[in-house]
Amino acid sequence: MEHHAGSLIPAAVAVFELLVLLLPLPLILIANWYEAPPTGQSTLARGAAFLGTTVWMLLALVAALTILLGIVTVAFTPPRGTSVLYAVVMVLTGIVAAALISEPVRSALARILPIDPTSAVHATALVLTTVLVGSQVANQLAVDVLSQQASTARSLSPFDLVLQELPFLLAAAFGVGLFIRRRPRATLDRLGLVRPTTWQVVLGLSAAFVFFAFGNGMDLLGHLISPGTAQKVDAANHHLFGQLDNPVGIVTIALSAGICEEALFRGAMQPRLGILWTAIVFTTVHTQYGLSLDAVAVLVLAVGLGLLRRATNTTTSTVCHVVYNTLVGVGVSGVLLGPVVITGAALVVASVAAFFTGRLGSLRTAP
Repeated sequence: MEHHAGSLIPAAVAVFELLVLLLPLPLILIANWYEAPPTGQSTLARGAAFLGTTVWMLLALVAALTILLGIVTVAFTPPRGTSVLYAVVMVLTGIVAAALISEPVRSALARILPIDPTSAVHATALVLTTVLVGSQVANQLAVDVLSQQASTARSLSPFDLVLQELPFLLAAAFGVGLFIRRRPRATLDRLGLVRPTTWQVVLGLSAAFVFFAFGNGMDLLGHLISPGTAQKVDAANHHLFGQLDNPVGIVTIALSAGICEEALFRGAMQPRLGILWTAIVFTTVHTQYGLSLDAVAVLVLAVGLGLLRRATNTTTSTVCHVVYNTLVGVGVSGVLLGPVVITGAALVVASVAAFFTGRLGSLRTAP
């Protein structure tokens, strides 16, 4: 019995973390109910319609709580430089989030981003991503996140990883209005999850090999320029993902992260928030890289995935992401290095030839 009870603790912690990740989902649903209030006289329909009217108040509450968290940090912690820095960033983040609730501000922002300034869903995406980025930046500046993750963070199992990634997929589907503003088929089309051409798959595969080579180059550069930080990144990643260094773990990382993250970031967010802001949000989610060259590499790779999605579709960027994660998980070296280099080079050459011969299909800006 004691062994059984002990085995339940990690599962309970994983479920709790899932609940924290799911907290934005109600706000996403409410924003969609604001734009498309449920019809009918049932209690459920009237309740959802009423909740939709509260969206602006709830967004203001998110901004206010962000500011309050910064103020409380200064008031109840020793006045160290790190706590003050954290508080300043959080207060500024809350102020920016509050400003984004104003339609004139969003109208000005619509000149550079393809958002609808009157949309509550787009406003919700802007506020939530701003708070996410601001809070992650504040945390990275105030805390040695890498050392913390390497020593106290819980090692992830395949089950934990799926629970962490699943909210991204749910946020993507409900964010674009699944069952509220769009039917399932229309939802997939809006997310860019369509059937790619054969040559688009080849393009995704070749991009994965190019990204893998770039990522390894940045990792080597990081060990040369800032070996101390690079070692901390290695330690944090080993601690977090050490249990996934096996076929089941590698497949879980490749599929769960590749599918769920692409659906949210490249599928749902990018067509409205643009490539750069989406890439920044994507980078801040990957806290295991801290403030390092590896984080810069993630940003560049996110931009690359964004360009791939913009030129083709989310399915192609998902193929790229899954294959890239697989290559990283397997760890290419020794006898595998030659075949991998040859395969990658062949795919790149094939993609270039397909581009110039028009075989990639219709390359278009994602809707």
